[in-house]
Amino acid sequence: MLKIQNISKTFNPGTVNEKKALNQVSLELAAGDFATIVGSNGAGKSTLFNAITGAFFVDEGQILLDGEDITFRKEHIRSKVIGHLFQDPLKGTAPHMTIEENMALAYLRASTASHAFFSRINAKEKQKFREQLSLLNMGLEDRMKQPVGLLSGGQRQALTLLMATMVTPKILLLDEHTAALDPATAEKVLELTKSIIAERQITCLMVTHNMHQALELGNRTLMMDAGSIVFDVQGEERSKLTIDDLLQQFQICAGKRLDNDRILLSK
Repeated sequence: MLKIQNISKTFNPGTVNEKKALNQVSLELAAGDFATIVGSNGAGKSTLFNAITGAFFVDEGQILLDGEDITFRKEHIRSKVIGHLFQDPLKGTAPHMTIEENMALAYLRASTASHAFFSRINAKEKQKFREQLSLLNMGLEDRMKQPVGLLSGGQRQALTLLMATMVTPKILLLDEHTAALDPATAEKVLELTKSIIAERQITCLMVTHNMHQALELGNRTLMMDAGSIVFDVQGEERSKLTIDDLLQQFQICAGKRLDNDRILLSK
């Protein structure tokens, strides 16, 4: 489903602020894979996501999605087939627009019809929005005419997840999408995430600072450091790993200890 070949990205080249954010990264995900990614701040996790979504073009290498070369495809074109959730619940929605209007924009953006974005939502589609909102068990189906800005962080993140998967994406990118929520709300959004991914068999990459999630969610665990994937484990080998094993593997592969407090405290 996703094939990344030797991509690199350097920001501010030739200046004192030069930063090699991605360094010859290669990764292949099969359809239905659900991989978690863990690493220190600055390891390149979010930068990898931005390379996939087209927030910038890579300096070298190739990105293929479902057999199509998207390396130099513009971000708004990729957004039709790529779902992306951020850590900040304020991103991904238009606060001054209603819940219904936000869902309509997401639905039309991801539609395959070339003229879809200029279409109008009909009564049948509005009913579909209402039914999907009811699955969240947050009462949002009765607030469709209210601005999204009135929702809590957890409600907005749940809505954003719904919008990103309303038309099943070819790949879903979750960039610590529960990190800014209180524990109870984060757990609810995470359970919703797992349910949607499993039900629709969505290919997914998820950044997390929680070591338990890194080993328990999905079928594969990646570790990044200094713009590279330093460890990649799945299958039976992954099922036998403990958190201490994972930390030890990072030290072996990266040549240093993992020094992120948030990750270490999650043990």
